[in-house]
Amino acid sequence: MLKDLVLKNRSIRRFDPAVTVERATLRELVDLARLSASASNLQPLRYVLSAEPERNAAIFECLGWAGYLAGWPGPDENERPAAYIIILGDRAIAPRIDCDHGIAAQSILLGAAERGLGGCIIGSIQRERLRRALDIPEQLDILLAIALGKPAETVVIEPVRPDGSIRYWRDEDGVHHVPKRALDDIILD
Repeated sequence: MLKDLVLKNRSIRRFDPAVTVERATLRELVDLARLSASASNLQPLRYVLSAEPERNAAIFECLGWAGYLAGWPGPDENERPAAYIIILGDRAIAPRIDCDHGIAAQSILLGAAERGLGGCIIGSIQRERLRRALDIPEQLDILLAIALGKPAETVVIEPVRPDGSIRYWRDEDGVHHVPKRALDDIILD
């Protein structure tokens, strides 16, 4: 059932270093994005794949992790992603991209969840630093990074707290808690 897959697809920020992600798997995930909807069917997205430790390390240094977890610089070296997919927008095809990258990212993450992998969409990117690290041409805008690997953390969904805070947090056991608004609170009749 699709709902089960959506519930399994949480933002994972700590990964099992013993499990690698093959480039073939990354290509399969990008193929899901390729087959997804695209505004005006322009298909302006391009992708950089990384499953190599040195390249992964260069990407990691350009990313910001979990803004609500103050003081947490991201996963420790033994909990870092096994792979990344960088989503780019080709300005030669579409000068502005509004939604394609979101659709593509969700397709990639649902495909990853189906394969027992987890991931995190990251928009906090030192874009020019990443451009230089990966030698990305100027006509390509860096839109999102997706970190991927075998989850090494538990993420639970819970109701929004009585104070109304939607900030995610980790408890003393390292369980990641994600408050979600109630369905009746988001539907306007």
